[in-house]
Amino acid sequence: MKIREFTLDDIPKVLRLERVIFPDPWSAAAFKEQVAGEGWGGIVAESDDEIIGYACYYIVANESHLTNMAVDPKYRRKSVAKRLLDNILQVVTEGGCEYIFLEVRPSNSGAIAFYEKCRFEVLYRRPNYYRQPVEDALVMGRHIAKAEQNQQL
Repeated sequence: MKIREFTLDDIPKVLRLERVIFPDPWSAAAFKEQVAGEGWGGIVAESDDEIIGYACYYIVANESHLTNMAVDPKYRRKSVAKRLLDNILQVVTEGGCEYIFLEVRPSNSGAIAFYEKCRFEVLYRRPNYYRQPVEDALVMGRHIAKAEQNQQL
């Protein structure tokens, strides 16, 4: 498996995966902003020249936001998400961020367990955040500097 920067050429492949995984998939325009917009970025995981996962982020001041992360169902529980998240944490830490935040559906127990294992904490609930189906979002966060310091102990 190889992790590399997300490029505009990756958007069609990522869109196919996005539509398989999410009931309310992002549009091509949203991914274009992630790849080309100021402060935005993304990475993809590849295996045999196939995109098997991706993660996108946004940096503003000393904060970052994990805006989207997904792994092909055939490749789950094979450390793809962990490698994507580790790479994002490295990028945002190097970008001077002290915090990283994300939203997740309360019904997505697998993702919540993964993020908690990666030292994210539920901060609050955002009502009616998701559209299809309508569902709240749990906002989770992690203090990067503190987490990285604890990891070294």
